[in-house]
Parts: sequence; structure tokens; C-alpha cells
Amino acid sequence: MLKDAFFDVYTKFKLHFYQEIFQRFQSREASLTTVETFCMETIQALGNPTVNEFATFMRISPPNAAYKVNNLIKKGYIRKVQSPDDRREYHLEITQKYVDYYNISISYMVEVMNRIAQRFPPADCAKLEEMLNIVSQELMPEVELPERHSAD
Repeated sequence: MLKDAFFDVYTKFKLHFYQEIFQRFQSREASLTTVETFCMETIQALGNPTVNEFATFMRISPPNAAYKVNNLIKKGYIRKVQSPDDRREYHLEITQKYVDYYNISISYMVEVMNRIAQRFPPADCAKLEEMLNIVSQELMPEVELPERHSAD
């Protein structure tokens, strides 16, 4: 069944990430809590949002968002950068420390995508890409992401 196959792939991506995180932090406490990890993934996906944009997206109060952001700043995972257009506005920017943490997850996705490209003919890969784009753009209207430029 398609549902089961998709669930298995999604679960394997999550579990691989958890394995890598636990392996790296076996001898010391992890520096991001689960909620902080969710916050960081959201900030990265939103592409340098303001605190209010982050709060709105997460459906939390601005003071709650500011508290979470300040903790992430103290830990060195994000910084506030003043907007060149509106000097009163600050955007959240991820730091290299988070990029290194995030790469634990993304490197496995890249590895799997490379395996897909090697295993399947280009036409099948193009069809998979088309289907994933439709799922993202049309079938998941509840979650809007900013447009992203392709890295390949």
C-alpha cells in the first residue's frame, strides 16, 4: 500500500536522524531540546523570519516565541540580524553551529537521493520529482514554505 510505503520512508529518515544524534551525543548531553529542534527546523524552513513571523507560523504568542528565540541565541544556533530595509526589524538567521547539526539529517537525505538517481532511470526520477512537487504544492496547502532556489 502506498500509505505504508510512504510512512516507512518517512519513519526511516526520522530514525536515522535520531540514531546519528544519539551516537554523537552519547558521552555528553545534547545541546538542543526536542522543542528547540522543532523551532530551528521551522526558522530554517521559513528563511530568516522575524520573531513575529515565527510566532505566527508556529501559532504561539510573540512573548513565547521571543523566549524560545532568546534561548536559541544563547546556545549559539541563531542570531538576530537587523533588516537593511527597516532598521526597526530583526530577522532570525541560523548559524554555522546549527548548519553542522542539521547536516546530520540532510546528509542522509542526499545519500538516499543519490541512490535513487543511480537505481532508477532518469524518466522515473523525473516522475518522482513531479509527484513530490505536486504533493508539496497542491496536496499540502496547510503548510506554506517560502520559495527556494534549487541547489542542484
